Amino acid sequence: MKISIQETKSPAILKFEMDEFIGQNIQFEFANIDEAGLSPLAQQLFHLPFVKKVYIAGNFIAIERYNIVEWDDVKNEVAEQIENFINNGGEIIKSGATVQRSPITFYSESTPNPSVMKFVSNKMLTKIPVECKNIEETDASPLAKALFSFSFVKEVYVDENYISISKFNVVEWQEVSNEIRNFIKKFADDGGVFVDESKIVKSEKPNTISDVRYESLDDMSQKIISIIDEYVKPAVAADGGNIVFESFNPETRVVKVIMQGACNGCPSSTFTLKNGIESMLRNMLTDDSLVVEA
Repeated sequence: MKISIQETKSPAILKFEMDEFIGQNIQFEFANIDEAGLSPLAQQLFHLPFVKKVYIAGNFIAIERYNIVEWDDVKNEVAEQIENFINNGGEIIKSGATVQRSPITFYSESTPNPSVMKFVSNKMLTKIPVECKNIEETDASPLAKALFSFSFVKEVYVDENYISISKFNVVEWQEVSNEIRNFIKKFADDGGVFVDESKIVKSEKPNTISDVRYESLDDMSQKIISIIDEYVKPAVAADGGNIVFESFNPETRVVKVIMQGACNGCPSSTFTLKNGIESMLRNMLTDDSLVVEA
């Protein structure tokens, strides 16, 4: 058995591909060593302090790391450990093991943007956010394509465990939210794909901070990204949106951000930008000249 290393769209996740398939319809996800009882290989990998999650499917093992190391520093050793484990007769998945699936559920939640409703799942839907402003942008999200069959759906944003849907003003959410929630639930129960991460095309405007070449940016930009990532993103995600760093101009002191999901077009977005992000950046970076623009 030979292992090859493949990068993914997420810098935290690396795939270790095998030259043979594990088995048909094999798909497992383990978040810790206690959950990995079905996989002796995953249990061994969790002894590495930087391993956050282990995914096993088809002909690969994907590992999500904590940010205490960089993949370049450890990927070869991990590949060698997996290769040696398998070649020495270790079990990837115990014989006869089957995936125990809990039912997927959704509930609707209003957002500060009256045009946007958030539909929250009890399971992870994607590791890479996808924003679809029309049906032509839905190649990476079969769910979004299906949702655009509703004439009142204006935009769809999928991130982590929720879908934010923006509507046209031809209906009120209280009239259609249950219908949309049931539609999404049936889509999931029928095995529909929410996001096909392999089809996500990197655009000129990044969908996530991780798409930015962090190391190549100036020190000020890195500090701004860190503040947005730690203090701003969790708050706006709770409201069904996302705010992403785009650029910083050291001459004009202008910080440009991209607003997605419920944040895009929200009546309170100006307040969020000026009294929220702009004030926070000025205080934390002790620079009253900073200006934030969407």
